[in-house]
Amino acid sequence: MPQPFHAVLHALRVHPVKSMAGYAPDSAAVEPWGLAGDRRWTLIDTTGKVVTQRQQPRLALVGAEPGPDGGVRLSAPGLGALTVGVPETGDRVVAEIFGTEVDAVLARPGSGERDADGVHRRLSGYLGAEVRLVHLDDPARSRPVDPAFALPGETVGFADGFPLLVTTLASLDALNSLVSQGDHPEEGPLPMDRFRPNLVVAGTTPWEEDGWRRLAVGEVTFRVAKPCGRCVITTTDQRTAERGREPLRTLGRHRRLDGRLVFGQNLVPESTGTLRVGDAVTVLD
Repeated sequence: MPQPFHAVLHALRVHPVKSMAGYAPDSAAVEPWGLAGDRRWTLIDTTGKVVTQRQQPRLALVGAEPGPDGGVRLSAPGLGALTVGVPETGDRVVAEIFGTEVDAVLARPGSGERDADGVHRRLSGYLGAEVRLVHLDDPARSRPVDPAFALPGETVGFADGFPLLVTTLASLDALNSLVSQGDHPEEGPLPMDRFRPNLVVAGTTPWEEDGWRRLAVGEVTFRVAKPCGRCVITTTDQRTAERGREPLRTLGRHRRLDGRLVFGQNLVPESTGTLRVGDAVTVLD
């Protein structure tokens, strides 16, 4: 039987460009590969490999919001404002993400740019390294989810490994309490944006999400694929791009599972629909 509890969807986060800042809508559509508009764009280097905050922490300072007709607006100190349209046609490239190749399209000219290369030049100048902005124009070409944790046909775009990530406020509070008792209490409390979730749930007990297997948020159901292993991006202050030691130091002491430091749960949609902040959250299994 479903297990109802007094939990609600506290916040939604969409990140149009992988590793750049996101925005918090009041509602978002769920597609088979994740939230609509989430991580459909990414930067690649000269070899085609995806560039993230792992290599370029300053990406945290680039705001990314929806632009006209499905495009994206970018802004950051030293970059200025840049509007990029969805490339209807253009040069196709291969973006390599964690060893998997994804077919994508190079960004077309942005607002005020005379040529497509202007988009890439401005972003390269901002980061001090040659990069190109690409778009996943057809999610049907998304890469498969790790078969060790996927059902046949499940795919993901430019997210690290799974379509969505859920975290809880109670677990963040518990983690911050542990940070305050650790070696570097001055680095806390940590905000939720360190973990870059899509869904933030309120009204649970700490670490309750560890036991979830299936979840309903409003009208949409999800399968919980696996805990989310955390990386150096979580140590990056999303407002300054400076790195510290937390939360990895504390996660290493208290939240180590199968050799990974975990916080949050990876989700795969079982259905589509619209999520709204305030939706009831129900554990189905």
